[in-house]
Amino acid sequence: MSDDSTESPESSGAELERLRERVSAIDSKIIEAFNERLGLVAQIKRHKDEHGIAFIDPDRERWMFDHQLRANRGPLSGDGLRELYGALLALTKREVG
Repeated sequence: MSDDSTESPESSGAELERLRERVSAIDSKIIEAFNERLGLVAQIKRHKDEHGIAFIDPDRERWMFDHQLRANRGPLSGDGLRELYGALLALTKREVG
């Protein structure tokens, strides 16, 4: 008698591959969105430079984080969001400089 709830190694492997492909597709979208973000921030920096405005705005950064924290529906924790957003801002500053 066979157990219908047990997946064969082949179907388990196919499911794993399907999930990995979905993760890779999302990763590609994240990179595409980040590149778009970098382009916009570069435009903001040029505008600020032309008008004598400081590039770094801690109040704006705080507002952006608080806004994302309120919008976050999880499962990313608040601490995880803080770490992710901190890395995003640091990388943006390095890339756009």
